[in-house]
Amino acid sequence: MKTYVSKNFSPAKAWDALDIANFGGTSVRLHWTNQPYKWHINDGEEVFVVLNGAVEMHYRDAGEVKKVLLNTGDIFYASIGTEHVAHPQGEARVLVIEKEGSV
Repeated sequence: MKTYVSKNFSPAKAWDALDIANFGGTSVRLHWTNQPYKWHINDGEEVFVVLNGAVEMHYRDAGEVKKVLLNTGDIFYASIGTEHVAHPQGEARVLVIEKEGSV
């Protein structure tokens, strides 16, 4: 048993992560960031949960870039093949659940 206080996680650089669990190849990781990530497509599905802060998620739908603002408690689900990039609005901590080793 272990408890994680996400607001206390402050690594050295953006997108560093704390590994929380692995369920047969599915990783659960806590990330801290204050910088955008990069456009990418995961090796499977992804669940992206904003734990604190706000993140503007950009994604492509039928070739068109769309955006959604995610606030604390909001969840973004990237289905297989969804190209996306997270843009934090200041500092943000997020929980990411995805296939281990995915981009």
